[in-house]
Amino acid sequence: MDAVPSSPRTWRGAVVGVAQDLSPGAFTFVMATGIVSTALAERGASASSAALLWIAAVGYVVLWVGYLWRTVFRWQRVRTDLAGPRGFAFLTLVAASDVLASRLALDGHYDAAMGLTVIGVAGWLGLGYGVPLLLVCSVRVLLLRQVNGTWFIWVVGTQSVAVAATALAPHAGGRALGVLASGCWAVGLLQYLLVAALALARLLLEPVEPKELVPPYWVFMGAAAISVLAGARLLRLPPADALLPGAFVLGVSAVVWSFCTWLIPLLLALGMWRHVLHRVPLRYESSLWSMVFPIGMYGVATRELGEAAGWGWMTATGAGEAWAALVVWAVVFAGMLAAPAIALRGPRQPGAK
Repeated sequence: MDAVPSSPRTWRGAVVGVAQDLSPGAFTFVMATGIVSTALAERGASASSAALLWIAAVGYVVLWVGYLWRTVFRWQRVRTDLAGPRGFAFLTLVAASDVLASRLALDGHYDAAMGLTVIGVAGWLGLGYGVPLLLVCSVRVLLLRQVNGTWFIWVVGTQSVAVAATALAPHAGGRALGVLASGCWAVGLLQYLLVAALALARLLLEPVEPKELVPPYWVFMGAAAISVLAGARLLRLPPADALLPGAFVLGVSAVVWSFCTWLIPLLLALGMWRHVLHRVPLRYESSLWSMVFPIGMYGVATRELGEAAGWGWMTATGAGEAWAALVVWAVVFAGMLAAPAIALRGPRQPGAK
């Protein structure tokens, strides 16, 4: 969620300012909170998990209101975002719906989970095709340097449908949902290869400024992690309900998990390069939730793949990582709460005491 703009004249003006400047990827807040809630629920921390679930649900509703207001009253801005390099970030709406659906299914709220999954699938069909079509058909020239980490949300949206479908398959429409999950998992893997090729070309062939290595590049890892989670949950389905052989799904998921794990030190090193060597200030921005989500997703995916494959060491690693995800979530959440006060206070004047 975005910070309040500086020096608003009224609360109404502040709210309007936040809504009209709402980031296309604002739903990463819900994604991050929802997956950390899932990690805690699987760890047995019921109270903490429930608290985060409520925060995610409230954030989901508030952001929907903000998105609808912006679509109605600031349509030109929305259209520009949809047809530009930030367009894939709108698929955070899809992923947020499906992450919440999967979390609610853990508590047995299958009707609510199904409703959110329907929203997610509808958004995936509309935005998953619409955003790339708008990019291709746009009269504007898209430069390679405009490719960014938010493009991996295309993959996350697809795999989130698979995750939600596998959560509901044992309770409603097992065969149909199993086929949907299998198809989305396979499509998501191919999308990952396409986007990874573009992102790698962007980083290697174009000059990279420290300020450009923003937190959404962590979605490079998050997209791989949610692909692992979708694969692990496919392994739980009866063979008759899945399109792909279990041995194939397990093998591919293990390979993707290995690559996902390899990415973490690289991303940490890039963060050091940005903030320590080049002294880019580390302050709250809504894109930080794009870093929290992959950290939480990695823990859940690691735990569930370990359980599906019978690898105890992997299960234990994923279970312990839930607490690391909670700490990162708490730090970013505290920064979000403090951001309005910092913005209202404004920069200190030279010579002020």
